[in-house]
Amino acid sequence: MSIQKISVLGGGAWGTALALTCARAGRAVTLWEFDAGNAEHLASKRESRFLPGVRLDDGIAVTRALGEASRADAILLVVPAQAMRSVAKTLAQTIGHGRPLVACAKGIEHGTHDFMSEIIGECAPQAVPAILSGPSFAADVARGLPTAVTIAADDEAVARELAHAMNTNTFRPYHSTDVRGVEIGGAIKNVLAIASGIVTGRGLGASASAALTTRGFAELVRFGRAYGARPETMMGLSGLGDLILTCSTPQSRNFSFGVALGKGEAPDSAAHGKLAEGAFTAPVLLEMARAKNVDMPISTAVAAILAGKLSVDAAIESLLTRPLKAEG
Repeated sequence: MSIQKISVLGGGAWGTALALTCARAGRAVTLWEFDAGNAEHLASKRESRFLPGVRLDDGIAVTRALGEASRADAILLVVPAQAMRSVAKTLAQTIGHGRPLVACAKGIEHGTHDFMSEIIGECAPQAVPAILSGPSFAADVARGLPTAVTIAADDEAVARELAHAMNTNTFRPYHSTDVRGVEIGGAIKNVLAIASGIVTGRGLGASASAALTTRGFAELVRFGRAYGARPETMMGLSGLGDLILTCSTPQSRNFSFGVALGKGEAPDSAAHGKLAEGAFTAPVLLEMARAKNVDMPISTAVAAILAGKLSVDAAIESLLTRPLKAEG
């Protein structure tokens, strides 16, 4: 399999950044955008509304025709996790057998508890599901700053070919066959980033932030083990790497959302109009953790705050007054 043509579905910041990356890697790139206004802006101004100052490569074709975008060797699905099913169903009507569909969203679907690769497999069974995840901010990637991520598919040859197709001198994809492990790391770190932001917003100090991130990683590992993730994946870019990034900077929407919560804002207003995927993932994560008897106190506290069942101070107290035990 040789990947020369890549389509990117989603003209937001991350979709635009990945389209630029694929163009730098020498691929023919089509960028599909649903919103007419944003598509027109991308096509005429050659600049994303979400990445001001970053010029769109002249070779990137912008379209609103999904049929046109589906005629590619590989397709990157850069849509919110909760919209993945509808997009995959639509794509299934036009794509050929064996086409890699790469989920670039980090989350778990409400109701079904499905991961993104499971949604692709169900809705487009003729496709090859894959996942791209890791410590990366759209602005950094779009500007060509050094970034490393993980691309996973069940077929190692497909994962390797996708990594090769997107590789540049500043964007380094590692390949893996641990699809579930990569998905778990990407989903859970968003919830933990909200918790880390709450600690910062409450002014609890660097020591508390370090403790939160470390104990949060322990939760991620426990959950990953219960759902079949490999230990090395949890320790890698899509696990520990992404957790460190999103728990440490306001560039993370989930972290910023948590900061606002920590400062006393209500969940409905704290997002400031930006998508914080961890807010959608938290209640689903807890349902899945309970099903496997996985202890996740930090994630539980975040879900309780978001649901209005606990105040920030009460949630912090509940964590600090847990029974003492051995570390693990």
